[in-house]
Amino acid sequence: MKKVLFTAPYMIPFVDRFRPVLGRYGIELIEPPVEERMEEADLLRYAGQFDGTICGDDRYTVRVLEACSPRLKVISKWGTGIDSIDADACQKLGITIGRTLNAFTTPVSDSVLAYILAFSRKQPWMDRAMKSGEWKKIGGKTLSEQTLGVIGVGNIGKAVTRRARAFGMRVLGTDIVDIDHVFISETGIEMVPLEDLISRSDFISVNCDLNPTSHHLIDQTRLSHAKPNTVIINTARGPIIDEPALIRALQSGTIAGAALDVFEVEPLPMDSPLMGMDNVMLAPHNTNSSPTAWERVHWNTIRNLLDGLGIGYKLEDLHDGN
Repeated sequence: MKKVLFTAPYMIPFVDRFRPVLGRYGIELIEPPVEERMEEADLLRYAGQFDGTICGDDRYTVRVLEACSPRLKVISKWGTGIDSIDADACQKLGITIGRTLNAFTTPVSDSVLAYILAFSRKQPWMDRAMKSGEWKKIGGKTLSEQTLGVIGVGNIGKAVTRRARAFGMRVLGTDIVDIDHVFISETGIEMVPLEDLISRSDFISVNCDLNPTSHHLIDQTRLSHAKPNTVIINTARGPIIDEPALIRALQSGTIAGAALDVFEVEPLPMDSPLMGMDNVMLAPHNTNSSPTAWERVHWNTIRNLLDGLGIGYKLEDLHDGN
């Protein structure tokens, strides 16, 4: 019998669906209480007790991985991003990392466009004014009058670009890797240096991975070069933006607004100045919301776990909902 630490928040509510399937393949679940994620200290309590894990954004640090080794064979991450897992340590210790690439491209890119439309057409602010008794006409812009800057032109960045172009936006892109010339020709995206993108964009969408090169990629210096009407949208990872610097830029009017689904500390503390800002839209790390996408990721996460444990399975046992 293999033991698996089951801590993926999006799968926990449906564990009764998965437990019989995993049991059929000789897997017993360890189910600790989880809110947003397991921190290092939480994981260390279970060190040496499990052969694999199905996890969310749990903090698999070097210390945790060494304590869990050699028993731990696979970390099956629910979703795509693995910035909370020390991949170098996993490689040294022979621990496989599983994830689902291109997991949430559609819902995340839809969310980015929703934020752009909300800030452009001012619906949330007009609704708020009307309900407080004000007949107040708030000026808006069409998307075709504005420029979007996309930081990170991967799967999500490409999907955001296609959606923005369909609304007539001019799109600038930046990335540390070369982007396929066919995509550039197809969409008309203009690839530019980051500083150029920041200084020219009305909206900036952060869609890159979090890694050592992107930590605090958007800092006080770069924010100072933005236009005063700029709105920053972050649906990627919180630490890509220096949050205190962003708060100062919003308070001073250096930029006009922000839409944030991710934060440097999650959940966002109630005393964060962001909570009281009228020019900021907030969400609880939820732009991946999509029953179809979730179902696919649920079952792919289980497949990755079984592969990492070297357990053969029948595909018909693992339904992906498609």
